[in-house]
Amino acid sequence: MGALSNLRVLDLTQVLAGPYCTMLLADMGADVVKIERPGGDLIRSNPPFVDDSGAEAYGGYFQSVNRGKKSIELNFGDEEDREDFLSLVEEADVLVENYRAGTMEKYDLGYETLTEYNPDLIYSSIRGFGDPRTGETDRQGQPSFDLIAQALGGVMEITGQEDGPPTKVGPGIGDLFTAALNCVGILAAVNHRAQTGEGQYVDTGMYDSMISMTERAIYQQSYTGEAPTRQGNSHPTLFPYDAFETADGYAVIAAFNDRHWSDLCDVMGRADLATEYPTTADRLKNREILRAELEEWAAERETDALVDALEGQVPAAPVQTTEEIFEDPHVHARDMLVTVEQPGSDTDVEIAGSAIKMSKTEPRPRGRAPLLDEHREELLGEEAETTADD
Repeated sequence: MGALSNLRVLDLTQVLAGPYCTMLLADMGADVVKIERPGGDLIRSNPPFVDDSGAEAYGGYFQSVNRGKKSIELNFGDEEDREDFLSLVEEADVLVENYRAGTMEKYDLGYETLTEYNPDLIYSSIRGFGDPRTGETDRQGQPSFDLIAQALGGVMEITGQEDGPPTKVGPGIGDLFTAALNCVGILAAVNHRAQTGEGQYVDTGMYDSMISMTERAIYQQSYTGEAPTRQGNSHPTLFPYDAFETADGYAVIAAFNDRHWSDLCDVMGRADLATEYPTTADRLKNREILRAELEEWAAERETDALVDALEGQVPAAPVQTTEEIFEDPHVHARDMLVTVEQPGSDTDVEIAGSAIKMSKTEPRPRGRAPLLDEHREELLGEEAETTADD
């Protein structure tokens, strides 16, 4: 039993932001019903596959963010399918969609219409630029993807090497962080409904979310009047807080407070540096000199030796590959790799576990992603049987 096992969520989302949001809810026990367009979610066919893309029901992309959900295929342009959808709405607690603004209204299935069928419904949208109901702008209706959100929200401008171009962050944070914030909004609305009996509309925009994520850049602009830009792996107000090349890879060192700095200098055998640059202001003013000293020291040591020398005294870690993550005992002890079935293959696969840990209602992936329309009969019961007979 999960913390959200009393909730049924209708998931009208596709690709990444919406499915990741509803995945979080499913991991916490919600009964998530993925309502797919004819042909299914666009990313069902996206690679990678284990062996044979023709035999396997979906690739890793779909598997990862749709685990533990149910699936039903509906066409909102078909009257019978529309009625089936409305019957599901009547019994739902939450609905999540990530279409462009106005799409649901084209089918007369917008928030205002659905609340006529279920006044307590919590209706949540994830859009590139938010919904007009919560603040109308001329960007609404435009398509948006992670790359667009990172570009507009300032993430790319502050990411990358000083002499390099604006750089996208590797994971799709425009989708993932927006999804996490939307999940927070949904749970807040669920709590509000428990207290008042009122459902409501929840809206999270990708552009808005990236501004929230780049909070440091926002206050820097306000306080200094200067636009922050790229500075590699370093930090604008802390030093050392950076990545350093070792003899066989890279390690990060975060020794920005006075005690950690002193301990780092002791390990380096450079007490003179601790004496000469004792304060944060001293270290920031002379960061280039100190970076050169650290780079020379790190380059003479293998990554594991460097991290071992600092362990317990100075925050430091290797820059790991995914292969090394799979080998890390910590990852396995924390159940952060979960094995699920890959339909159409004889091989099971591993996906990322839940980072949310709870002592009574442990969130976890609750099985593989669904086959397209796998749960029609379970969800519609006699109606599904009648339709099949017809």
